[in-house]
Amino acid sequence: MRTPVTASENDSRAEEVAAAPQPARRLPFWVNQRLGLLVLIVALAALFGVLRPAFLDERLVLFPLLRDISTLTVVALAQMVVLSVGHMNLAVGRMAAFGALFAGLGYDRLGLPLQLGLFVCLFAGATIGALTGWIIARTGVSSFVVTLAMDFALLGLVSLLYSALTENAAFTTQPNGLMDLRSSSLADICIGPVCGSPAVPQLAQFTVLALGGLGFLYTCTRMGRELLLTGANPAAAELSGIPTGRRVILAHTLSGLLAALAGFMAAVGTGTFRASIGDDFMLPSFLGAVLGGTLLTGGVVSVLGALLGTSLVGVIRKGLDLLGVGLESLNIYLGCVLLLALSADRVRTVVSYRKVVRST
Repeated sequence: MRTPVTASENDSRAEEVAAAPQPARRLPFWVNQRLGLLVLIVALAALFGVLRPAFLDERLVLFPLLRDISTLTVVALAQMVVLSVGHMNLAVGRMAAFGALFAGLGYDRLGLPLQLGLFVCLFAGATIGALTGWIIARTGVSSFVVTLAMDFALLGLVSLLYSALTENAAFTTQPNGLMDLRSSSLADICIGPVCGSPAVPQLAQFTVLALGGLGFLYTCTRMGRELLLTGANPAAAELSGIPTGRRVILAHTLSGLLAALAGFMAAVGTGTFRASIGDDFMLPSFLGAVLGGTLLTGGVVSVLGALLGTSLVGVIRKGLDLLGVGLESLNIYLGCVLLLALSADRVRTVVSYRKVVRST
């Protein structure tokens, strides 16, 4: 016969449970990773500033550094959106050159204003991205194969068009406002007596818009969640009624649009629209996205992480350059960083899988 439990015993047990130490709540991995990246960026910037005080010069070093980071962050975002569905875009650099080609053509031959030329550039990039996504969705061929083929096709097409339409393989006509956009900083934007920093280029406004738009897409919209579900488990997403084919096309369309924006920003930074735009976009596109916490297997992205990952690479590149490290050695270091990032991505995937298995 069971002994009845009194109310006082229940109260004492409740007090014991309440007094027992509770396990500490850990921050999610992606939060820890972003905090770690931020701390590392600040530490490296301080270190390079001590070793080379010129590193902290606002106009000569920080302004061009932040301009490059702004451009390469958009490149990383272009790669991130296709990684979100478990794909990759090996033609991100050629899509940038393809979009910039139409902007330069519009400025040189049609006399388009700056804003309209930018719109033409973005439309061209989105179109070639949508075509790439449509081929992948309809044929089922790996995105690696299709985007690699697209890279070679655009390499030849862009070179032929520049050779046919220009004399020096570049469009040099500059519409009104392009030089101001290239050299102006937030110090030229004032609200009453308060002005921005002379180290931050106005070109960074495009990056902020891209970050805000993708952040809203992935956190606040159903379409963004469907993109992530498509990347996490395409078969389950299809069974759930998600049009995975259209989501793949959407991801590649956004990738092409962002790549074209990056091509436009790179052209503004140099002052000319040329065929070589985007030649060095491949490595930074993966570095920024993967270092920031985006999974290569799809399903997880970090918009802010892409900014931090790109910033880390930019600080390392500029700091080592000021310390006299050659380009060949610098590429070796960046390749090692990417290898470590890919290894961390694999470890993170295995750990996540084991946690799921243990919980079932």
